Amino acid sequence: MNLVIQGKNIEITDAIRDYVNTKIHKAVDPFNQLITEVDVHLSVAKNPRISGGHIAEVTVYANGTVVRSEEASESLYASLDVVADKLQRQLRKYKERVKAKAREKTALAAGDTTEDIGNGESHKTAQLPKEVVRMKYFAMAPLTIEEASEQLGLVGHDFFVFRNKDTNQINVVYERNHGGFGVIIPRD
Repeated sequence: MNLVIQGKNIEITDAIRDYVNTKIHKAVDPFNQLITEVDVHLSVAKNPRISGGHIAEVTVYANGTVVRSEEASESLYASLDVVADKLQRQLRKYKERVKAKAREKTALAAGDTTEDIGNGESHKTAQLPKEVVRMKYFAMAPLTIEEASEQLGLVGHDFFVFRNKDTNQINVVYERNHGGFGVIIPRD
């Protein structure tokens, strides 16, 4: 792994270099097989009105993917501490995604295509990824958008899938974060 440390408006002293090496290596060593290069940019804002003027930016190049983290605080060392922790979480998520994709590929390559649908019958489908924890099958009686939004309130979920009575297409009604409902309608 290649570690590059650069500074803007700050002299990179041996103490800073050692601290960066220690923190970054601790954060990225568990993922060393994925990482090719790590760029660390440290900067200090010269304007005294800017709070949190000590900025640490870390960019990790891992198997063609870029993972970037940035943090600003009153102290360069505090910025480095937080950015290293943040980076370690991001790399853990990335590694889990890579492993999940590999498991999915091996499951599809194995060719297991039968699945129990809950009532003892086997249904011929492609193997689902491990992230799917539950499947539901239900009859879709045609509903208007208003009826579907009422059903949404009754089921207690964030969304409700229904067959639109007017267009006979599958639509999704969902609760918006800022209130009200939204509808997802497929385009022809």
